[in-house]
Amino acid sequence: MTDSDEEKASFGFSEVPAAEKSARVGEVFRSVAGRYDLMNDLMSGGVHRLWKERFVAALRPRPGERILDLAGGTGDIARRILERTGGTAKVTLCDINEAMVAAGRDRLIDRGMVRGIDWVVGDAEALPFPDHRFDAVTIAFGIRNVTRIPKALAEMRRVLKPGGRFYCLEFSSVRAALRPAYDVYSFQVLPRLGRLVAGDEAAYRYLAESIRRFPDQRAFAAMIEEAGFRRVAHEDLTGGVAAIHHGWRI
Repeated sequence: MTDSDEEKASFGFSEVPAAEKSARVGEVFRSVAGRYDLMNDLMSGGVHRLWKERFVAALRPRPGERILDLAGGTGDIARRILERTGGTAKVTLCDINEAMVAAGRDRLIDRGMVRGIDWVVGDAEALPFPDHRFDAVTIAFGIRNVTRIPKALAEMRRVLKPGGRFYCLEFSSVRAALRPAYDVYSFQVLPRLGRLVAGDEAAYRYLAESIRRFPDQRAFAAMIEEAGFRRVAHEDLTGGVAAIHHGWRI
């Protein structure tokens, strides 16, 4: 295979060998893990908290369910699932990045949440779980960082029980009226904020670029359907800045 034939993947606006993307994304998140939550608050004005509340409300987790939270990072979604079920859900938080897993575990322990969550370091494209294990799979702000999204979607479907549900919260395509201001914020303000607060301008430039490279709402819904999910739908949040996609494993 020649260099030109090598499988490529997007890394922001760049094209890199697919085999390298995971490591590059990993380095981004290792760099910002310690300031990840603070940066989320600053760059969204706290709105990400409302998006996550809406996401878990839409999921409607039930007591006793087994729920896999992928790219769970700092535990925001897992914590909300446990709170909504009175601590009775069984949440497995899986993230490919050890630094993010450690930051999330420490954060929830500091909150006194030491039960109800299993912490696993694992790859969304090769999940370390048996078939039909979970009642629901969630992924929030993580799917766009996956190298092969169709492969990850197929893995999520594999580990779901028949009748299980898939929920994804991700940045998406904003409405046309918001685009000029959103572009200025994304490419001028956000990288500077990353440099000042997290000490890493490049990581937040990658964030802005990766959002632009991610499929829009309809295109991503089509990918979910192609992975075998049914009753696929989406809900825009804040004018399409983010969107919730969901589907069922039949």
